[in-house]
Amino acid sequence: MNTHLKIGLSLAFATLMSFHAKAQKIENPARTNTATTFAIVVDSKTYTQAKAEITAYKTALEKQGLGTYIVAHDWKKPEEIKTVLQKLYGQKVKLEGAVLVGDIPIPMIMNAQRLTSAYRLDENRNGMKAAVPSDRIYDDFNLKFDFLKQDSIRTEQFFYSLSPTAVPVIHMNIYTARIKPSYVKGKTKYEVIKDYLKKVVAEKNEQNKLNHVMVYSGMGYGSESQTQWASEQVTLKEQLPLAFRPGGSAKFINSRMQGDLKSGLLAEIQRSDLDLAIFHQHGDSDMQLVSGSPNVSFPQPSIENVRRYLRSKIQMAKRDGRDIAETKKRFQATLGVPMAWMDDALVDSVVKMDSLFEVNSNIYMDDIDKITPNARMVILDNCYNGSFHKDEYMSGHYIFGTGKTILTMANSINVLQDVWTTNMIGLLHHGVRAGNWFKQQPYLETHLIGDPTFSYSTNNTVDYNQAMVNYDGNHQFWSDLLKCNDADLQSVALYKIAETKGAASSIPVKEAYYNSDFAATRAQAFTILSQLNTPDFATLLKDAVNDPYEYIRRKAVNLIGDFGGDEYVPALVKSSIEDWASKRVGYNLSNTLSFMNSETVIRELQASLTQPAYSTRQSDIQKLIERQQRTLEKVKKDVVLIADKKAEVKKRSFNVVTLRTYSYHQHIPATIKILLDSNEDQALRLTAAEALGWYIYSYEKANILTALDTVINDAKTNEKLKKE
Repeated sequence: MNTHLKIGLSLAFATLMSFHAKAQKIENPARTNTATTFAIVVDSKTYTQAKAEITAYKTALEKQGLGTYIVAHDWKKPEEIKTVLQKLYGQKVKLEGAVLVGDIPIPMIMNAQRLTSAYRLDENRNGMKAAVPSDRIYDDFNLKFDFLKQDSIRTEQFFYSLSPTAVPVIHMNIYTARIKPSYVKGKTKYEVIKDYLKKVVAEKNEQNKLNHVMVYSGMGYGSESQTQWASEQVTLKEQLPLAFRPGGSAKFINSRMQGDLKSGLLAEIQRSDLDLAIFHQHGDSDMQLVSGSPNVSFPQPSIENVRRYLRSKIQMAKRDGRDIAETKKRFQATLGVPMAWMDDALVDSVVKMDSLFEVNSNIYMDDIDKITPNARMVILDNCYNGSFHKDEYMSGHYIFGTGKTILTMANSINVLQDVWTTNMIGLLHHGVRAGNWFKQQPYLETHLIGDPTFSYSTNNTVDYNQAMVNYDGNHQFWSDLLKCNDADLQSVALYKIAETKGAASSIPVKEAYYNSDFAATRAQAFTILSQLNTPDFATLLKDAVNDPYEYIRRKAVNLIGDFGGDEYVPALVKSSIEDWASKRVGYNLSNTLSFMNSETVIRELQASLTQPAYSTRQSDIQKLIERQQRTLEKVKKDVVLIADKKAEVKKRSFNVVTLRTYSYHQHIPATIKILLDSNEDQALRLTAAEALGWYIYSYEKANILTALDTVINDAKTNEKLKKE
């Protein structure tokens, strides 16, 4: 090669690297012999302000055997970060995760509600307000997104739409977490980060096993099912055995218990020995709902509950400017209560008393600021507690306080109550880093807030972290692990094998379901089979309705509603009569029965009336029959409306949109006709296509796929409909 050309190319390359270095600073791991690596992604200003603390964090991680990059930059858009993470993931020593520190761009995702657990906000009506704050753009490299816009006011927010070419399934390549300060009085955001990182580094020098656990089930959560509450305790004993042995503790609290629950829970959070706190509650970005009216049975306290309810409605009427006298008359007529019960509703002292009662029914951000949260890890199984796109959010107040809390898991939007939050949680007591465990929580809205490398100490000599990152399902390690006497080690082995082998793993996973003594392992096998969606799962569903583990029964009856076939009706009817004590299963059953062929359900219920074993259940069965008859009439009426071209488009569209949440399979043929008819309203056709996309299990699935293919291959179909 010409010498001058060589020199020219060298100078050009050096200039390029200099420009790249100026644009983006990457500090490589000091250790090069680690099994996996990790990235600290930080904005330039935060890095400048907290360089010493970030460097100390990196040193602590490498001391634990995790090669660590520091990637600092004045980030302009999420794609810049994703590109870096993908590159590091592709290195010989694989990247296992990353933490996003400071002012990192926040992706706001549209058109991806199938990736959430329960979110169904109408995007056509609500626009960008329906976007989901999610970091899956950073940790799932298979998901593809189309850029929409950057917010003009909250410029850190970037809006994307899930690409029509993307497979709508979350499978995180790496884990991520946020260290984004929630407001702390008297501190700058940089001081908050610095103090937090000092706490993280100090914690990494401690030896702390996972043997102290507290679980709270709040008001209205899971239908306040006592069967669900008890069943979780049995399963957690399998997953976290150290908490149930001498020297450990496992405390289970629910909203039906007596006493001042709020002060009791705040005291629990402050326990210096508490390793893990799990909250199953309703909530918002700034609060956790603890309790409502006291659970009482005697007349006087019951009357006080009713009076408090009435006062709240009258106080609300005053705030809204409604007629107070008319409001009182309405309640007197509808509830049959005396007017005297409402006379003091607007008395100042009573209003203040009611306000204090409401405050004492919730945990607010200020409450957390006033205490010292010490639970090392807190799972907030609540709606909106992880709204990190806001300046203040509940989960942030737990970790950025003065206590020992290092990590929270929370949701940026609302979340389904039937999510299996403790899936494979037993991996944590084997020293698995929280981030590697977190990858089993595949929802768009769920995030870790804090240090994702957090782990509990263990006596294990096996490094399960590097196995989870580096060994695929063909590795003998996983086959051997299936034989161990541990619920979640068996579960992760099943998961890794299925991850690699796909449908070919269906039979061994099915065998694990039928043969495992562990409820948690059976639940994992059930979950895997539901994702593989092979004929094995369709068969297993009927048996799962009767599983000893309440969660499996609950999910089974729910998923049968997604299938909709008549062959499941006998199992559902049997469950509706016999599993009467399982309130949450019953709630799901009531929905599922309405999705089935009502005529088949009614026949099965009528047949059960003649069975001697159900002689004491005649009245309940008759109520089910009457309910199903009402459902039958409703479905017939709705189908007629959907098919009626002369009807108002708005009303037809409402019924079609409903199919996203309520799986009325008998509506599908009429909805398919709308989709295929080029003369139909185009917005209605688009709504039909979106709704039909939710029916991945339905007995109408083949007809749906045929219709969608027809529309896609029709040259006359507009581009927007094709993309949907």
